[in-house]
Amino acid sequence: MADAPREPDAAAAAAETSSAVLEPPVPAPAEVRGLLPALIVAQIALHAEMAGQRMAAPLQALHDGYSAWSVGVLLALFAALPVVAALPAGRLADRHGYHRPLYLGVLFTTLGAACALLACWLPPGWRLALQCVGAGASGVGANIGLIAVLRTAGRRAGSGTERLRVFSWIGMAPSAANVVGPVLAGFMIDGAGYAAAYAALGLLPVLSLLVGGRVPAEAMPAHPPAVTRGQAWTLLHTPGFKRLLFVNWLLSASWDVHSFAVPVLGHARGYNASTIGLVLGTFTAAVTLVRFAVPLLAHRLQEVTVLRVAMLMTALVFAVYPLAATPWLMGGCAALLGLALGAVQPMVMSTLHHLTPEHRHGEAIAFRSMTINLSSSIMPLAFGAAGTALGPGVLFWMMGAAVGAGSWAAAGLRAVRQRH
Repeated sequence: MADAPREPDAAAAAAETSSAVLEPPVPAPAEVRGLLPALIVAQIALHAEMAGQRMAAPLQALHDGYSAWSVGVLLALFAALPVVAALPAGRLADRHGYHRPLYLGVLFTTLGAACALLACWLPPGWRLALQCVGAGASGVGANIGLIAVLRTAGRRAGSGTERLRVFSWIGMAPSAANVVGPVLAGFMIDGAGYAAAYAALGLLPVLSLLVGGRVPAEAMPAHPPAVTRGQAWTLLHTPGFKRLLFVNWLLSASWDVHSFAVPVLGHARGYNASTIGLVLGTFTAAVTLVRFAVPLLAHRLQEVTVLRVAMLMTALVFAVYPLAATPWLMGGCAALLGLALGAVQPMVMSTLHHLTPEHRHGEAIAFRSMTINLSSSIMPLAFGAAGTALGPGVLFWMMGAAVGAGSWAAAGLRAVRQRH
């Protein structure tokens, strides 16, 4: 007698259902590319508000007669407070997807612009305090939006190659925002004053809301795994994750060293401001060029190989940079460095999504954001002390030696990635 058909096991059915919710169908590459404009515009809008305010607020503080130290504190708040808010923002994105963090990012960046606007009508003695509140709010809002955008982009990409393409395109958003925000603020300040500049900057985040509807809501688990504050740090025990953060920090610090040391080195050699600006502009142009190239070459690139080559190339460029005796040679070094560092962000983000658990991608991106923002808050002080004591040339050599020695960490990522 044949066995009667058995009912499917309830636990297996529940697990299958949960898995289906946790892992929504992978969209086709065309669908991912359709989302890219909305994600890029959202990040540009939020980041441009912060970048414009980061340029305008220190100028206003200097105009009011505040010291350089006070302006330094104001600038530090744009990066320091996002360090504190990054992990909660990452957990929020993991639990609720893209739209709720986006709305929160819009709220904070708009609040930051509103604080700066209201400060214009306060006496100068009180103005800086409200400007500091606005700086912190704008920095937090832009960072929340960045975490949401990067997490969504990585999860919607269907393969490692597609992730490289997506992160390379999105990597251009901060560069565009760093042009849009300060240029808008500058023209508004010259034409109508600081209050008008902050009002115009406060309208930029609205663009994020207008394009937010083009990003479909993500299918989230009905009962997502709860991660407490203490448990969040267990993510650092993921094989290869600390190694990746270390590599990312070294290369991010290299970017900061270049931005700091080139003006100091150029000034010491008697170059005018336009010459120094052209050297820095050459670096930015090379970064943009390589991020246009990565999507075309993504199918041929290996993330770990590119990271290691970028580190060795950075170390080599830093070794010869102080020896570049003319602006043309400095521009050549800047171009080579831009090609190396410009390729890093897509590789780091693709590797990060590969190494970390899918339901904790937001937290993983938050850890990366914390290391970058903390470095941007602290390292300029170290650069200033080292540059004053040793000179900008020695600063290049020290950073180059650190990056070259740290390339072993990138090499070790290959074995970790192959085990996943």
